[in-house]
Amino acid sequence: MSLSQEIIDEFNKAFKKARVAGETEPTAMVLATSDGHGLVTSRTVLLKALDEDGFVFFTNINSTKGRQLSACPRASATFLWKASGCQVQLTGTVSRVSDEATDAYFATRDRGSQIGAWASAQSAPLDSRETLLRRVREVEEQYAGREVLRPPFWVGFTLNPERVEFWWSREFRLHDRFEYTLEGGHWAKQRLYP
Repeated sequence: MSLSQEIIDEFNKAFKKARVAGETEPTAMVLATSDGHGLVTSRTVLLKALDEDGFVFFTNINSTKGRQLSACPRASATFLWKASGCQVQLTGTVSRVSDEATDAYFATRDRGSQIGAWASAQSAPLDSRETLLRRVREVEEQYAGREVLRPPFWVGFTLNPERVEFWWSREFRLHDRFEYTLEGGHWAKQRLYP
């Protein structure tokens, strides 16, 4: 089910306020995933796109989060923008971004990040930093003078929310909270106690 325009507009308004307030990395979101057997892990990733399908981020499919998302395609994400006093929580299902869209985004990344995607066996044990730097040099040599292609293990995911909550800080902890939930194919909105 697509996000409602109201949710997209509310998110964009909150995102803009965070940027204006001086938030240093407003695209940062804490993404929580599960292995499907009760182990939940979280880490910060960067939001790369938002549309009616949801919130898009990219990662190595062989990383811990990639493996967990493949095993259990549900996730939660939280944006915390202290500078503007806002938090946004998302909970829902996760789906893969098309290879074409992933290729298109990968092509916009700076060359160093493209090389790094090939060089890093994300989440795997690493014996030393020198090993990583050697792998970077090897990939640089491999792609010297030519375009860096997207690694097949570097993929995009869309978090398709079923629940979105906007939390605004208020005096005396009497915060404003608004929850959107997907119910029977429609988005319902309600105010929550702080």
